[in-house]
Amino acid sequence: MKIGYIRVSTQEQNTIRQEALMQGLGADEVYIDHMSGKNTNRPELQKMMEYVRRGDTVIVESISRFARNTRDLLELVERLTTKVVEFVIKKEAIDTTTPTGKFMLTIFGAVAELEREYILQRQREGIAIAKEQGKYTGRKPKESPDFDRVVRQWQRGEITAVGAMRTLKMSKTTFYRRVGKDKRNISLE
Repeated sequence: MKIGYIRVSTQEQNTIRQEALMQGLGADEVYIDHMSGKNTNRPELQKMMEYVRRGDTVIVESISRFARNTRDLLELVERLTTKVVEFVIKKEAIDTTTPTGKFMLTIFGAVAELEREYILQRQREGIAIAKEQGKYTGRKPKESPDFDRVVRQWQRGEITAVGAMRTLKMSKTTFYRRVGKDKRNISLE
């Protein structure tokens, strides 16, 4: 069987181009993830890795759609190899059934990882410059008009911290950060 794997980084991104490629290549099954490729904790990827069996061929559009770092790429390919599953990357024209294909996979995987690191570096640099210019202030803090009242209830033991977080619709981290920041301004009265 030919098994296609498609990944885009967000729910908003379109998979049509990759789906058309898989259809054109005669994929019998297609697995689609709408999430970052920063690690292998992707539901559809894991389902596909469990599903494939001896004699199948996994096809991806490009290395970056399958893995974002060389280690993950090589580990995934090793799992496929152990199951006697072929792996084909269309864009880079890599077929891991040959020694040259395996070598090229390692090279292209390293290049993809380097590209990802460059993107992150440029992003950090851009944010630093924007902060210096006062154009980037980060996310706006979550505001709740009931914050002081709910925190007072929590401090008096009338509700639990979890209850306060739920009422305020705040994560644990946000709640305790805000309580720590605002404790000077919140009295028990």
